[in-house]
Amino acid sequence: MELVFEFARILFFCFAGELCHALLPLPIPSGVYGLLLLLAALRFGVVRLHQVRRAALFLTGIFPVLFVPAAAGVMELWAELRAMLLPAVLALVPVTVLVMAVSGRVTQHFVQRKERPHV
Repeated sequence: MELVFEFARILFFCFAGELCHALLPLPIPSGVYGLLLLLAALRFGVVRLHQVRRAALFLTGIFPVLFVPAAAGVMELWAELRAMLLPAVLALVPVTVLVMAVSGRVTQHFVQRKERPHV
């Protein structure tokens, strides 16, 4: 039964994100609002990690399955997408390398910051 309440807590933040998206005139997806609200709630102790941990681990565990319908849709449209393949690859490869490099540097920064003794 606790797992149901964990999902309910996560769903609350999803709905709060939808509400923010409907009310605020910013081009930010509702999922991002929901994640930011959940992050703030975790950071400020409104929600404790153990109150959402099992449901979150379950959701991240099945995350690849959620991409199956999108991948099937891409396969259906392959003939139309083939013409855009070269421009897409030329755009995606450098952006992917850039994202990996920036993510790695940010991770290194936080790991080094955590290892330093706090004065």
